[in-house]
Amino acid sequence: MEADSRPKKRLFVGLMSGALAALLLLGGLFALVLKGVGLGKAMGALLMSLSILFLGFLVIAAAGVLLLVLTLYKGREILFLGRLRGLIVKVIYPLTLFLGSIFRIPREKIQESFVEVNNQLVLSRRIKVKHDRLLLLMPHCIQNNECRTRVTGDIRNCERCGMCRIPDLIDLGEEYGVDIFVATGGTLARRLIKEKRPQAVVAVACKRDLTSGIFDAYPLPVLGILNERPFGPCINTEFDLEEVKESIRHFVVPGNGAAERPVEEFPGT
Repeated sequence: MEADSRPKKRLFVGLMSGALAALLLLGGLFALVLKGVGLGKAMGALLMSLSILFLGFLVIAAAGVLLLVLTLYKGREILFLGRLRGLIVKVIYPLTLFLGSIFRIPREKIQESFVEVNNQLVLSRRIKVKHDRLLLLMPHCIQNNECRTRVTGDIRNCERCGMCRIPDLIDLGEEYGVDIFVATGGTLARRLIKEKRPQAVVAVACKRDLTSGIFDAYPLPVLGILNERPFGPCINTEFDLEEVKESIRHFVVPGNGAAERPVEEFPGT
């Protein structure tokens, strides 16, 4: 899933390293200030203990960054990286957005890079699930905007007029036996995940929806595919069918579907 035209993972890794370095520096300076200020013994000891705990967390996070870089380099899971993904999604990603805003790096570039890093981490775990526990989520804007047939409830309502790629998705779903849904937004996508109780998700969407979806769905493994917008946002968008098929193959073995490595259940399912 790598190509020169793809967003670079190193942008997110660089921002993540910069954010951790900045926090380490601030933590160290704070500890030095506490040491030089004449606080009462009890208060001084408390604040110093908190500082040591904070620095300890940052050191662990820094070790996580090193593991992440090794995983991206080797393309396979290293040690407890499955848990590290949670730290990256829930803690470090917001920090990289903040740091990126300081250096005026476009938010969309960071989101693209984050999706690539997330995908690499999911791929490195080599998870396999049964075909009926994989959910494929597509945005409603892949349907031609002049079509009057409603497919958000059931894509099999498609009349196969040839104006969009939904017939290809129907064929894909039948070939691999996976559930495919067209969602009108993030709220419906989240509701589908709770109702269908998948063990893995392949999602096609724009940068903003993909990043928020990955964030909300964690710890569910999500492979994100950015859609193409030749006519602008949210209208007649396109996608790479082969990339979707490749992502399905990563999770499901055609004609088999046996789970080789169960994953943790999605909260609330």
